[in-house]
Amino acid sequence: MCRLFLAAAAVAAPVIPLQLLRRGLAAAMSNAGPLKSVDYEVFGRVQGRGSPTTYTEGEAKKIGVVGWVKNTSTGTVTGQVQGPEEKVDSMKSWLSKVGSPSSRIDRTNFSNEKTISKLEYSNFSIRY
Repeated sequence: MCRLFLAAAAVAAPVIPLQLLRRGLAAAMSNAGPLKSVDYEVFGRVQGRGSPTTYTEGEAKKIGVVGWVKNTSTGTVTGQVQGPEEKVDSMKSWLSKVGSPSSRIDRTNFSNEKTISKLEYSNFSIRY
């Protein structure tokens, strides 16, 4: 009898998270308060070993923002981040001060920072 109770509890518990997953990350974020969008370009030794764009994608997903990242032909990393204001600010801090383990960030420029009514992306991706 105890096994049946635990099995029923395990099945019933994830109902709310599954509903959120069905709605998607973008839908969940759109209800989280003011949304922000910002473009960025990171200068320094930010390409090469350790795949900094992969680290950027991973950090964005961990923080919970959407957008994209791309290596440029001039040796910088550029992209766009969108999401709730506090999460975008966290990503801006990471892009400015932390970066990937193999990177050396000299400076990060942010531009086109604005409040948006809805997200333009449904996830964070690497562009080629």
